[in-house]
Amino acid sequence: MPERFAMKSLIHLFLAVQSAVFVFAACAHFGVFGDRDDPGAAVAESIIAVVLLAGLALTFTGPAGARPVALVAQGFALLGTLIGVTLVLTVGPRETFDVVVHVVMLALLIAGLAVTYRAPQALESARGA
Repeated sequence: MPERFAMKSLIHLFLAVQSAVFVFAACAHFGVFGDRDDPGAAVAESIIAVVLLAGLALTFTGPAGARPVALVAQGFALLGTLIGVTLVLTVGPRETFDVVVHVVMLALLIAGLAVTYRAPQALESARGA
């Protein structure tokens, strides 16, 4: 039981941190922190943040539903981020801030997806021990 709680808590932590990064990026692109005004990026990041926050909220409904909800939310966020990376690298503007934020987003999403995907194996091995 403690292993199951720890795994679910780790999934919650990833979703919360991922959401916070997207909220930060959206605020930056809405111009809250200076002159990085990019409404298109801000709207996309806001939508992704809402999806991740909804995923986080839904993972509290029960242990069986946490994994699929987290996988869908993070998968959607990863797809959107890959589109954002493509736009940053091809269309621009290619600013250091945008590149760093997208690298952080990708790293968090890939790590979160890996942890979430492996969650059932960890839970099964904990039950068998």
